[in-house]
Formats: sequence, structure tokens, C-alpha cells
Amino acid sequence: MKKRTFALLSVAAAAALSTPLPLLAQTASDSPPIALRDFFRSPDRAAYQLSRSGNWMSFLQPATGEQGAAKRMNIFVQAFDGKALVGEPRQLTRESARDIRGYFWKGDDTLLFVKDFGGDENFHVVAVDVKTGTVRDLTPGDALRANLVNDLREDADHILVSHNQRDKRVFDVVRVNVRTGEQTVVAQNPGNIVGWQTDHEGRVRIGVASDGVNNTLLYRDSEKDAFKPIISADFRTTVNPVLFDFDNKKFYAISNRGRDKAALVLVDPAKPDDESVVYAHPEVDVSGAGYSRLRKVLTQASYVTDKPGRHFFDAQSREIDAKLRGRLPGYEVSVVGATDDEQRLIVAAYNDRTQGTRYVYDRKNDALIKLGEITPWLAESRMAFMKPVQYKSRDGLTIHGYLTLPQGREAKKLPCVINPHGGPWARDVWGYNPEVQFLASRGYCVLQMNFRGSTGYGRAFWEASFNQWGLAMQDDVTDGVQWLIQQGVADPKRIAIYGASYGGYATLAGITKTPDLYAAAVDYVGVSNLLTFMNSIPPYWKPMLDKLHAMVGHPEKDKERLVANSPALNADKIKTPLFIAQGAKDPRVVKSESDQMVEALKKRGVQVQYMVKDNEGHGFANEENRFEFYEAMEKFLGQHLKP
Repeated sequence: MKKRTFALLSVAAAAALSTPLPLLAQTASDSPPIALRDFFRSPDRAAYQLSRSGNWMSFLQPATGEQGAAKRMNIFVQAFDGKALVGEPRQLTRESARDIRGYFWKGDDTLLFVKDFGGDENFHVVAVDVKTGTVRDLTPGDALRANLVNDLREDADHILVSHNQRDKRVFDVVRVNVRTGEQTVVAQNPGNIVGWQTDHEGRVRIGVASDGVNNTLLYRDSEKDAFKPIISADFRTTVNPVLFDFDNKKFYAISNRGRDKAALVLVDPAKPDDESVVYAHPEVDVSGAGYSRLRKVLTQASYVTDKPGRHFFDAQSREIDAKLRGRLPGYEVSVVGATDDEQRLIVAAYNDRTQGTRYVYDRKNDALIKLGEITPWLAESRMAFMKPVQYKSRDGLTIHGYLTLPQGREAKKLPCVINPHGGPWARDVWGYNPEVQFLASRGYCVLQMNFRGSTGYGRAFWEASFNQWGLAMQDDVTDGVQWLIQQGVADPKRIAIYGASYGGYATLAGITKTPDLYAAAVDYVGVSNLLTFMNSIPPYWKPMLDKLHAMVGHPEKDKERLVANSPALNADKIKTPLFIAQGAKDPRVVKSESDQMVEALKKRGVQVQYMVKDNEGHGFANEENRFEFYEAMEKFLGQHLKP
């Protein structure tokens, strides 16, 4: 279930492991090595969803599209009689350029999905008629980016989307007819709204305005009323509306006002400063909330410690969770879909060694119906355990992370891959990760760390990352390497660093700041120059540019620091063998970020392996490109680390 984090706007360590390191990982297998492509191939079936009545099951499956022979993940539907899939599946979409990554049901006769073009992240919302297979782009236009605001479940013909067709910098809310494509503007952005929230009837009631640094939450009682400001704070303070209460008068929000850890709170717009705490976790931020549309009750709050966690508010949800966990021991269990009557649930069961299996849970008959394993060709017994660990940074912060050891190898003097996550204001989580399992299968230990700035650990830990790209944030990575060496796990002469997006920046900063620490480095769509990076962001990021300057640095006021911490401008320090991969259509970290890094090294006569894919963006989505990238990475790491 773990997916690589790409989002980008998306000294010695003293502490021991949370529990002692094993001398050996789990027993080695005598079976031949697992084929690389088995880790990175598309599932045979995935993303199961029930239609609202429960009469249809949909899923994604590799299939050829309208052009070319390459198989892409396309939407299929199949009848479901409540006990099993019946008849033959029917292919609804015929995408040939890129996989469909996500979709959902609109009623029982329409499916909606999003698509971009070559990874440019200009997403369009597309409808497909279940009966006829007719496909309609609901948000046509060049360089347009659209997002779903509300699926309007009680309105059979319409959805709410936001898009930037009128002004590339901002997003208006429009009501779209899913059958004709006709659009009606519901809320026009005055130029400073960066987020919208609807009530349970689909009315736009909240807007979040920003001047780049200060945010103001705007509220109105109805769509006939004017928006009025009710809460103002700078960007360090979070008051993020998540849903209205079931009278549509108050709203729930994730808030850290007056506290370090974000909590789930209830806000009365008439008394917005008197928020009441609904649930707070003592150690980490609350990250979200769930509710029952049918019963009109709040059901749960979610958070992540070492593993994902949920706090349940009602007995029914708690009972369902306990029952599912009892039937699926050894797995994390999550309800990922439901029919309108909430009698049939889609259940995902997974752990750190498998993407797991999907089921339908029939509550009326108390029956668990298996739909299928996501990657049945990968035996769970051959995968490695992902172990939560922690260590101290040189200035005393506790850094949490995950250590994965190869099977059957003594945890001593291993070749290791350091894998900082992207974001950087995101985090790694426990769960199945194909990259980590692949590297462990090749004999590498893998260390992932949630360096300062990683989300979920509270405001102070997040703010500790401000203006620290290449400085304290990088020290947290370096301290993790030193800790791993001190534990005796890592061979200090056989350590590589690999990351994507901000993780790619951390990779380049690592071999610039600590050139003797790493034997090899792989930068995947990473930032190389902090000055040019902030000058090349997409138009819709422009309203947040002042915030970016406050968190990373101002190109003029902080130029000296930004230059000192830009790997491309300090390439003379690099001597570590380097492999760079880049998507040509990446809108977040544009191709010139990698180009200038390669050029700077070539000017010194240093060869760098460079892979560019013209039909990819911020990370490689197409299967054949994933295969080529990981095959090149395996060869590169093998050459320099000799596992």
C-alpha cells in the first residue's frame, strides 16, 4: 500500500533502536532471485470499487488502448451478484498513453476518472458511460488543471469541480453535467482563494484565502450570502476544514491553534475562536476524519505513529474494524469503499511484506468474499520486514524511520541504501514498498528517515525545517547514516543514497556536503538549484510563493545561503558516482534542474549517467519506463556497492 512520495510543495546519533536489532533477518530462501519486473509490473487487477447499488464491480486492469500495443491500466466492469463476480468483465476505457490512476462511481451508470498528458499534471476529469462506453472529457482545454470538489451524490447528473481555465493561477468552482459537459460557475475565485469546502448538500460554504503567508478562512451561511472572514492566522497555524456537521451549521477541522499537535476540532462559525477538541493524539498529528453518509455520524479520526492508526467514535465502526482484524490476523485492515446502504464494504488487507488482498465484506450475512490478491506472484514469505526505528539528531531531535534488512543476512557490515523521502513536507509510513523490497531482495539494507519537517510530528518538528534545506535537514540524513554505521549494520564503504523529488535534492546535497560518505548516488527528479527551482514553479503555485520563500529561502534576501546549498552550483565538491533520472514534462522539478546538474559535472570531466523520458513527469508512471529505470539502477548500485 505504500507509495513513493514525490510531492514537492508535495554527526553521530546517540539513541538505540526502538527495540534491539536482530542478528539475522528472517530465514533465507533457496529459491532463485525474484525477477526485477515482478516488483514493478502493474497488478493484474487493482482498485476494486462497488457501484452505489452494489450490482457492479469495477477495477483497473492492464489492457491495450486505442493506439499502440502497450498495455495501460484501464477501467473494467463486471456484474456482482452479492456473492461473486459473474459473467465476463467488460473493458470501458481504452487509454493508451498512460495508466488510469484513480476513478470513482457517479451513480450506477457513470464512472469518472482523471488523466493528464505525459505527466504534465494538467489533470482533466473524464466521464465514461457504463452502458455505452461513451467517453467525455468534462474539463477540456489546454494547460488546464481540474480537481474534484464534490461528487454531488444526490444529484444524478452533476458534479462540482474546480479548474483554472479562466486564470491559470487560480481555481474557480463549476457545476458540470456529466452527460453533456455543460458547465455553470458556482464560485468565481477573486484571485486569492487556495481552497474550497462544501457542505453535505454540495453548497460552497467555505473558502480559504491566502496572501502567500497569511491565511483567512471565509464562511457564508448560504450561497446567496457574501463570504465573511472568521479565522485568520499565518501559514504556520493550520485550520483545515474537512467536513460540515450533519446540520450543516458547524464544521470539523484539523487544527493546531494553540497546540503543537494538530487535533480534530469542531468549529462554530458564530464563535470561531472557541473550537472544541473532538480528538487529539498525545504524540502525533491527527491527519483526517471519516463519517457515515447513511447514518450521518462521525466514525473515526486517523493518525500515523510508527504504523497507521484510527480512533473510532461509534460502536458500529469499532465493531466492524474488530471483526475484520479478527478474521485477517497479521494484516492492517482498511475499509476503502462501500455501497450506499453501507451493507457491502470493500476491504483492503495489507502489511509491510505485501500489497495484500481485497475483499467484499457483506455485513448482512457476515461474509468475507475474496476478490483477489494485488501481486500474487510475490510470495509474502520472501519479503523483508520493515522495522520502525529511531535515533537522535546531533541537536537532540528524535528522528523516526524504518529499517529493512535483507533476508537471511547477518545485520552486520551490509551494503546499504539511504532513502530520504520526497515532499519534503510529507513522511514515510510503514507498509509495503516495492522499491524497498526490491533493494532488500538484492542484499541491501534500506534506511528511511522522517527528517525534520516531515509531517505528522507536530508544529515544532515541522518548523524546525524552515530555511534548512541542505543544512539541519541534511544533517538528519547524515546522522542516520552515522547511526547505522555505529550500530554495525552498514559497511561504511558500501553506502548509497537514493531519493526522488526532495529526496533527489537530499541525494545531491548528500554527495555535495559529505562527499566521502557515499559510494554511489541516484537522483530521481530531484531539485539541483534552489534559485532556478523557485523561478520555474507552475502558475497555480504562484499564490504560495511567499510561503515558499519563508520556508526555503528568498532568492534575493537569502541568495548566499541558497547558492551555498544548491548542488548544481557546488558541483566541484562531488566525486561520488551519480545516476540521474528525469521526466521531460515534469512541472514541479523541471528538466532544466537535472540538465544543469549534468552539465556542471561534465564541465569538470565527470561522467554522470543520465536517463530522460519524454513522456513522463514527476516520476515514471508507464510500466516500460519503470522497468528501464530500475534495471539501470540495479546495475549502477551493483557496480559500486557490490552486494
